Amino acid sequence: MNQQRINGKYIFISIVAVSFTWLLHEFTHWLTSESLGYDSIMRLNSVSFAEGQEPTEWHKIYISATGPLITIFQAIIAFITLTTKGWNKYIYPFIFVPLYTRSLAGIMNFIKPNDEGRISEFLGIGLFTISIIVSGFLFYLVFKISEKYGLNWKFNFWTTIITAVVSSILILSDQFFGIRLL
Repeated sequence: MNQQRINGKYIFISIVAVSFTWLLHEFTHWLTSESLGYDSIMRLNSVSFAEGQEPTEWHKIYISATGPLITIFQAIIAFITLTTKGWNKYIYPFIFVPLYTRSLAGIMNFIKPNDEGRISEFLGIGLFTISIIVSGFLFYLVFKISEKYGLNWKFNFWTTIITAVVSSILILSDQFFGIRLL
């Protein structure tokens, strides 16, 4: 059986994975926006345009797409690493967290369209279409790794709990303190 024990190091790496995934995602939105010539503000959980700037619809869609794309790319790299190098529980959060964050974003489309929701609406294919495709693809990657290495439900349950707690802290910190990063 593969090492699936939740220890302090695993919790720490999971916290790093959530923070890294979240910040890389938002930084990619910010970098794309800046590269298109907009003055942008990056916070923990969002990127916005400086006052008075109104990007074109195509620019909004391009900026929206880059965050999820980098998150998917991260999951693919983790998947390839786990597939070719063998089991390493400290790599696993880097494939699991993208599934969690993109699925959460898809659910949040009920409240306000997120990245994939905005793109789906722009393309006229329904609010949840791209979210379902992205989440389905990321679920497939996590499922294949879980199946390949016989990951038990407890390991995935505790990984979900750790990810949910850290994600909630990031979201709430942004909402209550409005921490500006760039």
